[in-house]
Amino acid sequence: MIRHPDLHKWELRLKGLLDSLDDELEHRYGDELPLHPSRKARGNTANKAHDGLFDITANFSLGIGSKTGRSYVIDIHLATLEKVPADLQEKINDTAVATLKKKLPEFFPGAALDISRDQGTIRLHGDLSFTGSAGS
Repeated sequence: MIRHPDLHKWELRLKGLLDSLDDELEHRYGDELPLHPSRKARGNTANKAHDGLFDITANFSLGIGSKTGRSYVIDIHLATLEKVPADLQEKINDTAVATLKKKLPEFFPGAALDISRDQGTIRLHGDLSFTGSAGS
């Protein structure tokens, strides 16, 4: 599959943002729950999505029915067999939103992007174009 080179750069920035969020969440909450037995400890794989307590992904959504419209839905999966207490999940989500808002300018300088919660999901939304100064 051929992809536009600017899209590839944009996705690398998004991956960097998610990895940075992973670091913050692991630092704050990584010891709160036991890892899934088949999951490697933090720092033992080449990809942060494959080790530690958190697996963070972003998937594009057309935003039908959402307040934000087109967006990337940020999914924070906890790799544990334990039931995650609702108050801990809420703290994690609040930390995630605050961290992402703080780090957006670092990874997407000059871009008109925002992070918000909409219908129980965390969304990256705004000008999602990958061309121009914000996508270079």
